[in-house]
Amino acid sequence: MPRITIGLGIILILVGLVSYIVTSFASWTALIPAILGALILISGLIGLKNQKIGIHIALVFALLGIIGTAMNVFKLGELFAGTAERPAAIIASTITFVLLIVYIVVGVRSFINARRWKNENEVAAAE
Repeated sequence: MPRITIGLGIILILVGLVSYIVTSFASWTALIPAILGALILISGLIGLKNQKIGIHIALVFALLGIIGTAMNVFKLGELFAGTAERPAAIIASTITFVLLIVYIVVGVRSFINARRWKNENEVAAAE
């Protein structure tokens, strides 16, 4: 899971940098996915040493990122209608939102599998 976290962090940094470049360096808010990616990347690096803490921190950042990007995701209709004020922000937010949702699902499944594996081994050791 730490490697997935590090990979996600790198991808989000790239999304933020590309959106900043595409918007002609007009607003630093285009870098929000990159900032979020850096925090997740650092959490992944922490996860290499202490997986439990690092991945929990990364999942908290991912949840906050989902909450923060949801506002622009709701504007997808405006993007498709051609009336969006900031189409690049909507696209970058949607990409970030989807990546973070997938990451949370993978993270939760990983924790469930780890708990299941631990419980099975405890039962086997007790027998």
